[in-house]
Amino acid sequence: MSSADVSRVTREANESPVVEWGARVGYAVLGVLHLVIAYLAVKIAWGIGSSGSQSADQSGALSTVAGSTTGPFLLWVAVVGFALLGLWNLTEGAISHGEVTDRLKLAAKGVMYLFFAWTAFKVVALGSNGSSEKDTEDATQVLMGSPAGQVLVGALGLVVLGIAGYHVYKGWKKKFLGDLTEHPGDWAVQAGRAGYVAKGVALVVVGVFFLVAAVQHDADKAQGLDGALKSLKDMAGGPVVLTVVALGIAAYGVYSFARARYARL
Repeated sequence: MSSADVSRVTREANESPVVEWGARVGYAVLGVLHLVIAYLAVKIAWGIGSSGSQSADQSGALSTVAGSTTGPFLLWVAVVGFALLGLWNLTEGAISHGEVTDRLKLAAKGVMYLFFAWTAFKVVALGSNGSSEKDTEDATQVLMGSPAGQVLVGALGLVVLGIAGYHVYKGWKKKFLGDLTEHPGDWAVQAGRAGYVAKGVALVVVGVFFLVAAVQHDADKAQGLDGALKSLKDMAGGPVVLTVVALGIAAYGVYSFARARYARL
């Protein structure tokens, strides 16, 4: 098969109605998960129920969904939606003629969504309730054990801080509107603005954790979203701070529903 044939097949896959609608479903599922994460974060903030054993991150959200009456069905929808959303991002990155950085971002998003699909598949098909925090620590441990491990973990922390800053900038300046085919309505704009800023704040804490892990040469110091949100609770006025961030994460979930409809695919 020639390169032209590969390009044609890739473009056909990218423009397939199945892939497009599956990607939109993926954005909708992402919205649901952010609403659940926000719900778990509020419970943690105020010590409601068995909040101490719950993770306010993707794994915790998927486990919570799995425990509902329609959980298995929703998780299979999540598997398919995330898989097709990942496929769309990867193929778009492959056939796009845009800037190299834009193509790399699409590829990175594609890998991320495929990872989400795999995580949802493990929960619904294999009964896994693994912790994202444990995965983060294990991955950091492997990275720390490699040559120049501390430098690599520190660099990862700086990358996460850069992503966090971009989230805040994208939200505050409403740059996310460029991802949409048309104006989604003021309610969606305000939700997106609050959501991106809140996610940026949470990612700042994640990035700091990676830097601390690098400086102290301790992989256990690395934390993901759950650890970052729980650390906010320990601040002065922590429950209020965490609740505000949780509301922002919920707002991102609301925006994701608008994105499911208006996303530029």
